[in-house]
Order: sequence, then structure tokens, then C-alpha cells
Amino acid sequence: MSSEIYRDAWGIPHLRADGVRELAHAQGRVTALDRAWQLEVERHRAQGTSAAFLGADSLPWDLFVRRARVDDTARRCFTALEERDQETADWLRAYVDGVNAGLAEGARRAPEFARTALAPGRWEPWTPMGVWLSTHILFVGFPAKLWREEVVRRLGADAVALFAADGPGTVGSNGWLVAGERTTTGRPVIAGDPHRFIEDPGVYQQIRLACPEFDVVGIAVPGMPGIAHFGHTGAVAWAITNAMADYQDLYRERLRRTPSGVEALGPDGRWHPASRHVETVEVAGGEPVEVEVVETARGPVVVGPDPGEDGTEDAMSLRYPPRVTGDLGFGALLPLLRARRVADVDRALDRWAEPVNVVQAADTEGGLLHRVAGKVPVRGTDNRTRVVPAWEPGHEWRGWHEMPHGTVDDGIAVMANQHGPATPLGTEFAAPHRARRIRALLTARRTWSAPDMAAVHTDTHLASAAPLLERLAALDEAALSPRAAAVRARLLAWDRHMDAGSTDAAAYAAVRGAVVRRLAAHPALACLTDPPACPEVFRPWLDLTVRVGYALQNLLTARELYGIDRAEVVREALEEAAADTAPAGAEAVTPDTTWGDVHRLVPWRALPDPHEGPGLSGDHDCVLCTSSVPGLTHRAARGPAARYVWDLARREDSLWVVPLGASGVPGTPHHRDQLPLWLAGELAPVVTDWNRLTKENDEH
Repeated sequence: MSSEIYRDAWGIPHLRADGVRELAHAQGRVTALDRAWQLEVERHRAQGTSAAFLGADSLPWDLFVRRARVDDTARRCFTALEERDQETADWLRAYVDGVNAGLAEGARRAPEFARTALAPGRWEPWTPMGVWLSTHILFVGFPAKLWREEVVRRLGADAVALFAADGPGTVGSNGWLVAGERTTTGRPVIAGDPHRFIEDPGVYQQIRLACPEFDVVGIAVPGMPGIAHFGHTGAVAWAITNAMADYQDLYRERLRRTPSGVEALGPDGRWHPASRHVETVEVAGGEPVEVEVVETARGPVVVGPDPGEDGTEDAMSLRYPPRVTGDLGFGALLPLLRARRVADVDRALDRWAEPVNVVQAADTEGGLLHRVAGKVPVRGTDNRTRVVPAWEPGHEWRGWHEMPHGTVDDGIAVMANQHGPATPLGTEFAAPHRARRIRALLTARRTWSAPDMAAVHTDTHLASAAPLLERLAALDEAALSPRAAAVRARLLAWDRHMDAGSTDAAAYAAVRGAVVRRLAAHPALACLTDPPACPEVFRPWLDLTVRVGYALQNLLTARELYGIDRAEVVREALEEAAADTAPAGAEAVTPDTTWGDVHRLVPWRALPDPHEGPGLSGDHDCVLCTSSVPGLTHRAARGPAARYVWDLARREDSLWVVPLGASGVPGTPHHRDQLPLWLAGELAPVVTDWNRLTKENDEH
């Protein structure tokens, strides 16, 4: 098995091998060398064993993963892959062999292993599938159905729309395609940025994969072979965003215990045996915890029952496509790498499953593609909006939706999680602000080049500020204190850009946060304060302040809001922000505070890090989407986890950047060397000339 590792000036690996399997082995090995700690954290998270070395804070996740049967589903998917696609299964094995070949050396480089006394383990052929599934199982945000149940129960069905928004667990992205008729080269350009929780090490890996069959640059997911989401083969390029489709169902189950185990009431009116066993979760620094794993004909029970308790209608099962079909869509990965035209990408994506994405692609001949890819079950409307009773007929899955195609209008296609081609497949979509702003920017001039796209990536205009600013404008100035009146005047003259150096943006955020806290504390909404009993991992979807923060635009513009005097709420919030003193649970914003002073990056790390991150421009509804949680914190945990510009005229004119760097090892030269570029909105060049790369070694 022969392969070579090269690096560019940013430490990005460029791999060259004699064949497809040799290349997969090299990709696995170099990922283990660069990111051993990240790989092992993700493997343990996929297995539900992370609390064994990370401690009790990781226990809620481990319990969920065990109950949802993530590892078992990954094993099923690999077994099914071996039966229907032996080439891809062998390719996956080669990647895993490469990971195992590099883990020991990678672990010696990574200080976290010694800090936690963790020894590197062994990857199995299905481990990449488990990592992929655990990374995406909450992508759709199915716990939002628990929230809707509570809203309906407490306030009625009409209240659900008030809180509809791109919620706390939803992961979005921007993406746009500019056809050749609107570029300086006459060839298409694809650009965008996936929005995820920013992690250290980063969730995306810049890489190049070259062998006699293909030569692809792209952004991979560590632990996963190939390039699933963002790639450029030289002749064709593709990129994705979250389609916001709804393809996971929650069923309320009636369970009863019998001498032989557990039974569940089915839609036929009969009791059917459910599988049941108990697993033990080890916890570093604590006692082991037992978890009862129950699965009905619908799927694994992810809410209740607890061991020793008889459930009635409190248990809920999760039905999700890979558990039903044994297919994650990995059969699309090799065809994507081999693609030469958009038709090849289109055919490859017919095999895609999880998660459901909106895809844009373009080739050097001018071919364009805008479509949805994945598996969405056909079922009743109730399944898509709420928790449905398992014992009632009519909630079964009845096949799969045909994936819709979008259009390219006036040489432009925009995807930003808004209503679009995926509308028939979803329930809640992102507000249209990002999509409208991107299209407005792109149509403001006739032609664009690849370097021009950075101006779109970094746009900070906040259209969603309008409802609150209109409420401020309507206040009686005579009823305000002089300081509040001065803040109001500043905000009404503000350009609505959430720039890091802007004191007006900080003042707006302070008023917004105060409004959110007051609405969430109002007696009219008090019935939603205490979440229902459910696993801790679902709590972000059920937190009233979080929900009010993301749905503020709806709550401020609704004709009536349960008798709440919103003018008075806004007046009080303005006075609070003008007072310069933060109440309990809020972050102080003074007249001299800039947005970047308080809106700081807080990457997720498996091990805590006390260092404060840099200040950021942008906000949740900006194209530069750096998300905080209004009412709770100005800190940002979500943002562009990568930026890319794929040029179809010359691949070497393409550009990319990640928030930190190519290396996952703290203290190494390439751990954080891209951060200054990322903060400034700049991108690094995609190097394709092997003579400009540094050869690291030969791998045999």
C-alpha cells in the first residue's frame, strides 16, 4: 500500500496514492496523526462512552446515544453496506485501517490523552458511520416536537406559530451559486459557509485526495472518508446546506411490563413484545449509571421509562431513517469523488440519505444543479408537527418522497435554510433574512469573481432588527429617562450592521436581551417556564428564554400576545440597557462597550479551556451568522465552521478557510494559524501545484 503526504503553507494535507483504497488508508492515517484526540472523542460519543473519561457532564449525551441505539444502527448500516456495495465497504475498511495505523502516534502528539489518562482505542469498520450518525442525529431538531406539544397543551395550537423559528439545535448554512453569465471568467462560482457549533479542533478538515481515478480538494468531516459536503474535482464542484427537512418522528408509547420483558401497544390494538436490555455507563469520578434500552416496532425509546418504573403514556420512541433502512447514504461518496459533470453529482446524490441537504453544483461546461438530497418518509402531517400516539393507526411510514429540484434565477441560486425547494419536506425553516440579503448583494452588481465573494461572506446587516427598532420608534420620548432617550436616538440612527467595533450594535443587543428576559418572565408565558420531564440533552429545545430569543421577531409583530403590554416591556428593557448595570444573568453593556467586547467566540472543547475567545462581528440573522442566545448570553458558540469559494474556471483560484487551523494539536504551528484570516473575513488559496507543496513522507 503506497501513498504520499504533502502539506501546503497552512499544514493542509494533500494526499496522493496508487489507488482508491490506498488513498482512503492515507486519509484515515493523516487524520489520526493530526486529530487523534478529536477522533477518539467522537468515537466515544458515538458509542455512548465519553463520560468514562470526560466525567458527569458528558453523561446526558451518553444516555441519549445508548437509548437511541446509535452504535447498533451504525453496525446495521455497515452490514447492509457490505451486502449491497462491497467496494464502498472495503474503502471504508481501508480508511479505518489508516486511522488505527496512525492513532498511537497521533495520541503521543496530543496532550489531552495524558490529561485524561485516556489510551487510544480501536476503530471498527462501522465507527465512521457511528460518528456520522451521532454528529447529525439532532440536526433536524426533533426535540422541537416536545416543545410544540407543550405549547399546544399550555397555550393552544394557535400559539405554535408564534415560536416558530430556526431553533437552538438547528444547524444551518449559507450557500450560493453564480452562473458563468454573471462571473468575470464566464464560468460558475459556488461559495458559502456551513454554520455549526464552532469546535476546537474544528468540525471540518481541509484536504486533497488524489489517485489515478480522481483528484479532489474539499472540506471533509474528521472520522469520515471522502468529501461528502464541499468538494471540487477540477471539472465539477458541489456544496450543501441543511434542507431543514423533517424526517424523524416521535411516537408516544403505551408500554407495560410483563414477566418476560416489556410490551408496547400497537396500532392494531394488540400488545407486542419490545426489545429490552440494560447497559452500564461508566462515569469518571462517579458511580456507574444503568440505562434501560427499550425499542418498539416504531424505534428506540428515547424518553422514559426509567428502570423499575411502569410507563403508561410517558415513553416516547424515535423513528429515524437509518434505523429503518440500514442506510446512511455512504454509497454516494465514491461516485462524488469520481464525478466529472453535474449529472454525475446528481446521480450520486440519488443514493444520499442522512442528513437531508440542499445541494448546489456546477461544472466547467456550464452545467448547474440545485436540488434536495436525502431520505424523507411519506407519512401524515401530524407526524411532522407533533408527537403522535403509537397505538393509533395512520402514523405509519408509507415510502419515500421524491427529492425536489430548485431553480437558478437570473444566474443566481441562494440557499440559506429558508423556504425553497425543500419546503414540501419541512415544518420550520430559517427566517428569510440571510437568503434575501445574499440575493440582494449578488444582484447589486452584474459580474463577480472568486475573491469578491468574501464581501458576501462577511456581510453584517441585521434585517431582523426592524421589529424591535419599530417598537422603540413608537415609544413616547417624554416617558423616557434622558439616558434611555439618548440610547433610543442612537439606535434609530444606527445602520443595523452588527460590526465588532460598533457600540450601537452592542446597545441594540443589550436592549434585545432585556426584552427577551422580560417576555420570558411575564406571567402570561409562565406556564412554559418549567419544561416537561425529559432527558437533559433535550433541554435547550424546551428552555423558554431560548425560545423567546429566537422567536422575538414573531412575538413583537404578532397582532396580540396574551395581553402582554409589549410597548411597556420594550420601554423597561430600554431603561435597563441605558442604566449600564446588568441584572442577574445578563452581561453588562456600557456606552463604550463594542459588540466585539461582549460577542466573543466560545468554541466547544471536550476539555474546558478558561481562555476568552476573540470578539466577533455578525449575529444570528446576518449573512455573517455568529449566533448567540439573546436573553442568555452575547457569547457565540455557533458560526461559520468553514468558508469556501469554488472557482470552475481555474480550481487553483478557489479559496477556503476554517476558524482555527488544520491541526488539532494545541501549540503546533497550524492549530490556530487560520484564525486571523477567519476573523478578518479573508480566505487562504487552494494550492493544487504539487511542486508548491512540501512532501512530508512516503507511506508504505
